[in-house]
Amino acid sequence: MSRIDYFLRRLLLVIPTFIGITLLCFAITQFVPGGPVDQLMMRMHGMGAGGESSAASTTGDTNASQEAMAQEREAFRKHFGFDQPILKQYWRWLWTERCGMLTRSYKFSNKNAWEMISQRFPVSLIFGLTSFLLTYLVCVPLGVAKALKHGSPFDMASSVLVFTGYAIPVFALGMLLKMLFCGTVEGLWDIFPATGFHSPEAENWGFLQRLWDAIWHMLLPIVCYMAGSFAMLTLLMKNSLLEQINSDYVRTVYAKGGSSARALWCHALRNALIPIATGFGSILTVMFAGSVIIERVFEIPGMGNLSMEAIVGRDYPVFMGILALTSLLGLAGDILSDFCYVLIDPRIHFN
Repeated sequence: MSRIDYFLRRLLLVIPTFIGITLLCFAITQFVPGGPVDQLMMRMHGMGAGGESSAASTTGDTNASQEAMAQEREAFRKHFGFDQPILKQYWRWLWTERCGMLTRSYKFSNKNAWEMISQRFPVSLIFGLTSFLLTYLVCVPLGVAKALKHGSPFDMASSVLVFTGYAIPVFALGMLLKMLFCGTVEGLWDIFPATGFHSPEAENWGFLQRLWDAIWHMLLPIVCYMAGSFAMLTLLMKNSLLEQINSDYVRTVYAKGGSSARALWCHALRNALIPIATGFGSILTVMFAGSVIIERVFEIPGMGNLSMEAIVGRDYPVFMGILALTSLLGLAGDILSDFCYVLIDPRIHFN
């Protein structure tokens, strides 16, 4: 099998995989209690509870009241399309409503799912791309330095720092940073803004001032974004390079009179990057990775916050729209990882 055939097969497998993921989640949303129909019934019952109770006590017609509520429930189910077969509902969501992107939000009826997602997408994209690039720009050189100075005080000290950051949960790290540097605790430093992506008055500022304001707001959340994968990526780079340095082909370079720099940078480093390449595909999903917790802690108006609001508020069109987008990006990211893997390692074949 050639590489082109392999990637074509992978692309074709995206279709059934995507349908399987979304169909399963779509079916679950139809049977989870507390959906939009239940919430509408609860609000109506709460508003009319006193009148219904007094009417029932006066007429004693409890059966009629229950029958009216059943009719209301059925009318709401018909309004949302829940009375139709599940496969018919799914097909309408998949094709007619373009994966739910054209469906009106249950919470904000004047907006569809895509309008709400597109408003939050740029913020999460900026945070995700920045953290992704900084993680690789820091972790790869740090892993190389730790491998070259294995067992030295630098290696030990950096390992303590890396593992300390890895051991602290992301939400705890975020709260700790806010307490120390955002003035939330009296007597401590008030250096960085505690919430948001920009200052309220930033619209009246110039471009450079707005840019600096956004960077100042991003610093602490970016630290939390990087903490999750920082230790794993650094140690993976270190261990991979140590393994390559001790390989036979590196000894052959030395035996032929090659310098240490040539053995390291021209031979060992490229092969050491192969395990790192498997994570390149995650660049397509970086705007969602860890964003729910971090965006809740720092009150950032991004995709993570929107997905949490959609789940809690049973706003299924928005939730399914986010799910469809993340599923496609995740599947495409897997293919991109394979492509990067092939580019770095020419020994790979698919026979």
